[in-house]
Amino acid sequence: MGYCACARARSPGPASARPSASAGSPPGNASRARSRRLTRVLLVRHGEVDGSQLNAEGWWGPARDLSPLSARGVEQAKAAGRRLRDCGARRIVASPMTRAMQTASLIAAETRLPLTAVEFDLREWLPDATLTWRSAEAIAATEDFHRHNGEWPPGETRTWEPKSSVRRRALGALRRQAAVDAEPFVAVCHSMVIEALTDARRVEFCGVHELDLQDAVPPGPAEPFLPRQSV
Repeated sequence: MGYCACARARSPGPASARPSASAGSPPGNASRARSRRLTRVLLVRHGEVDGSQLNAEGWWGPARDLSPLSARGVEQAKAAGRRLRDCGARRIVASPMTRAMQTASLIAAETRLPLTAVEFDLREWLPDATLTWRSAEAIAATEDFHRHNGEWPPGETRTWEPKSSVRRRALGALRRQAAVDAEPFVAVCHSMVIEALTDARRVEFCGVHELDLQDAVPPGPAEPFLPRQSV
């Protein structure tokens, strides 16, 4: 028997899921409970990555996102798949980055759920809009991101993507998928995406975080954060 061990989202908007209605609940309550179940998304971070070849060969920027999972990462993904067998999800969607796609395929094999879509807007947070970062620069950007709670200081700009931008695009991707099929689904993505959607911190490899999509409140409108030659 599989089981679902997942953290309930504590979203910046009111987001945590409510208990299901019992058999003795009034029909209206049962209907609302069913509606909530239909908006459930299980956010899964990818497994541990093996960046040894890219480090040895000196790749930088988005090329670093081509790294596959390590042997440990493969086992983490398989274990996540076993945990997700009885979570009620009907399908899997994924970020297009290699580590997320490999994790999603391993989860699909364990759960026998179809991988039905790749959502570009579930991609990882962008540490440098010029797309020229190396590992040390990405680490420094991550530290600055957390130092300022994910948003640029008033009156200042940064090269890294604000948390509100990550949340806006990721929620858009999840809602597009829910519009196609409202049944619960697994979304394999990245730590910063899960942080932006749930306010979780230190998201573990292949950690599972539950999001009630119906109650997740997006940030206000803004220009999308896109790559550019200089900042």
